[in-house]
Order: sequence, then structure tokens, then C-alpha cells
Amino acid sequence: MKLSAAQLLLAGASFTAALPHLDSPRQRLLNGMDLPSKYGENSKPYTPGHRDAEDNYVDAVGKKLDPKPWRNGFGASVLGPYNRDRSRQSPDMIRPPSTDHGNIANMRWSFTDSHVRIEEGGWTRQTTIRELPTSVELAGVNMRLDKGVIRELHWHKEAEWAYVLDGEVRVTALDYEGGNFIDDLKKGDLWYFPSGVPHSLQGLGENGTEFLIIFDDGNFSEESTFILSDWLAHTPKSVIAENFHLAPELFDHLPAGEKYIFQGSVPGSIEDEAPKGKNVKKSNYQFTHKMLDQEPKKTSGGQVRITDSKNFPISKTVAAAHAVIEPGAIREMHWHPNADEWSFFISGRARVTIFASEGTARTFDYVAGDVGIVPRNMGHFVQNIGDEPVEMLEIFRADEFRDFSLFQWMGETPQRLVLDHLFADDKEAGEKFWEQVKDAKKDEITK
Repeated sequence: MKLSAAQLLLAGASFTAALPHLDSPRQRLLNGMDLPSKYGENSKPYTPGHRDAEDNYVDAVGKKLDPKPWRNGFGASVLGPYNRDRSRQSPDMIRPPSTDHGNIANMRWSFTDSHVRIEEGGWTRQTTIRELPTSVELAGVNMRLDKGVIRELHWHKEAEWAYVLDGEVRVTALDYEGGNFIDDLKKGDLWYFPSGVPHSLQGLGENGTEFLIIFDDGNFSEESTFILSDWLAHTPKSVIAENFHLAPELFDHLPAGEKYIFQGSVPGSIEDEAPKGKNVKKSNYQFTHKMLDQEPKKTSGGQVRITDSKNFPISKTVAAAHAVIEPGAIREMHWHPNADEWSFFISGRARVTIFASEGTARTFDYVAGDVGIVPRNMGHFVQNIGDEPVEMLEIFRADEFRDFSLFQWMGETPQRLVLDHLFADDKEAGEKFWEQVKDAKKDEITK
């Protein structure tokens, strides 16, 4: 019997639908598809019937799910107050992986929870050891300056490292030898001012600028900054007059206190603005660096740029990496031997599990604007759990960026020793594992 074209198509569709491997839950997930309702309650991640022996991540934000504390049949529903937005942002706090265990301090803070100081044409907020007690080695300040707005001339006892998040900014400084420095920066550029170096910041362009500042002491406070106007307001006018060899009445209208952040006049070009006195000299130091202009190291799951004293010599106390982790990729399992990691998430959604030895581990979730801490030598990874790239900064109080790759360590260790440790009871699995790691390739962000 000869079948019509329509009958052939119908038969083919029925045959295809009957093939389980083409429509299995695993295959649908690998293809980026949602699970259909036919899979029932077992497909819903936050229900009593759900089972997941591998502790896979769930993008609760992207899928608009409400995390509940059910895991592999254990747990119960939530009867009390429930913060839906916070729960979606931290699904692994509501339902931790089964591998989490023991007491590890909090390693996450959102700048959204930091107090904002609002000034003329700008604002600032900080994350220090007071907001996040595990932020021992570094402190962070998020600051915004509108067009022409000035963060007034000042200095700190701590060194200052900064990353421009958006817009344009002009920086000025005076080095230890009395040389002046001026530069204009854009998104992705850095500056670093050593302890005591006086400097200023001013928003440029139509929208000004926003940046992240890092100080090499977790106890830093913006309120402890040494500010020009504040100093003069607390110095006798006769002393100021004598210092500048001018009549005291000339200083009758000095500011009564600190100006801090204020609207200034829009500057001209650097050439026009540069000091031109007979004793003026330019600095021999380079206080700025164009981080995003660096050629990135491209990996199988993203890209990495590293800036430390090797390519930004002035930055003696802060090293950093800029990482982009594509969907479906992870910042490979690793640890840092020389400093705590202070992470700042610029975009995307990420999961981090921190292994602290003594059988303890804890998982945290991060979204844009969050700060994460990983103490030195603690093993961890960063997994992209969303549908957009994770862009993040890894920042350290150190002169050089250093990390150890678990993958590379396995490949650089004798095969017998590795297999005796991990696969003594499963020779076949051990052979497959060794075949994968034997080339000892370090792939910082792996797909």
C-alpha cells in the first residue's frame, strides 16, 4: 500500500515521539528546554517529591521560582514570613546542597544593604568589616559623581585601588617626589594611589561616572578620609595666612567644613588644565591602567584578564582579575595561597561553594552588586547559574595574582597516586578520569 505524503509525515512524527532518548528530561535540559508537565511533581525543584543526587543548581530568578527548604524528600514547607525576592536571589541558602556542612561565617553582602551617603551631585556607600565581618583584608566603596561633580582633594592612610564601572572620570594626584599626575579614564580602567598620596576625582561626560574603590584594610571608613577643606576649617586663619604668605582676610570665605562631594565647573582638556608654574613638574609614576584594553586569556568557558604589579607596577598592595563566565561554565575549582579573595559581581547570577577544611563547606549565591569573600587557601568555584554571562572582579591584598587549579594539580601528580586516592574502588572510572586530566591543562573558566 502506498502512503500519502501526509501519512508519511504523521507516521514519522509518531515514531520520533516514541523515541525516549529524544524527549528524556536530561536531553531536554541539555537542549535548553523546560521540562513538560508530564514529568509531574518530580520535575519541580522545590517540592517533596523532587530528587537530585548531584545537587544541580536552579536559576530561581530566571525561572521565577520560589525556593523552599525541600531536598530529596527531607524538609518542610514555609509557614511563616517569606521574602520572595531575597529567597530567589539566594536559592542555595534556602535549600543548600547536600554537600554543605558545618559552621562557616557569612561570605556575602549586597551593596543594596549598605547605607548611602547622598551629596550634591553624587553619592557613596561602603562595604567594610562593619557590614561584612569576613571582609578583613579589603574594604570597598561604591561611588557616583555626576557631570562636573568633584570628590574633593583628599588622601588616605590606606592605599586606594579603583575600577571604573561606567562613564568617564578625571583623576589628579601628587607623587612622593612632588610630581603632578592627571589622566582621564573610562569604563574598565583602573587607578591606584599609594598610602598618603593626595588626589581628586571628577565626573566627566554627560553622565559623569560610577566606580568601585578598594582600600587595603577591611577596617577602612570613608569618614576617616583626610580632606582639604576639613583641614583648613580646623586650622587657625593666622596659620593659613602665614603658610601661604598672604593676608588673613583673604581667607574669610573658606568653607566652614568639608565639601566632600560637590558640583564643580566642567574642566577643559588635560593640556589646558595642567599646572604651569616654574617649579611644576610631571610625575614619573603611572597611577592608572586600562584593564579592559588588555588582551584577555580566552578559555573554553569565558575569558580572564589579570592586573597586578607585573603589568601595573605602582599597584603594590592590590592585585585583581576580571573574569567573564559564560552561561553553562564555571570558574574552575581552585584556591588562592597568598590572600583572601574579595569578589564584586558586575552582572549575572552565580553560585559559589567554599570548602574550609575540617569537613565544612557552605554555598552562597550572588547577583549584580554583591560582594563575596573567600578566605585564603579555601577551595572554591564560581558557577554561572543564569542565562547571561557572569562578569566579576576577583580582588586581593597582594602584589601578585596567584591561584592553584585543582584540574592542573591532578594532571601534574603521578597517575598511581591520584587513582589510589580517588578511584581505588572503581578502576574503570579512574582510567576515564586520568584520560581527562593527564594533560594538566589549566582552564580558569571551563565550559
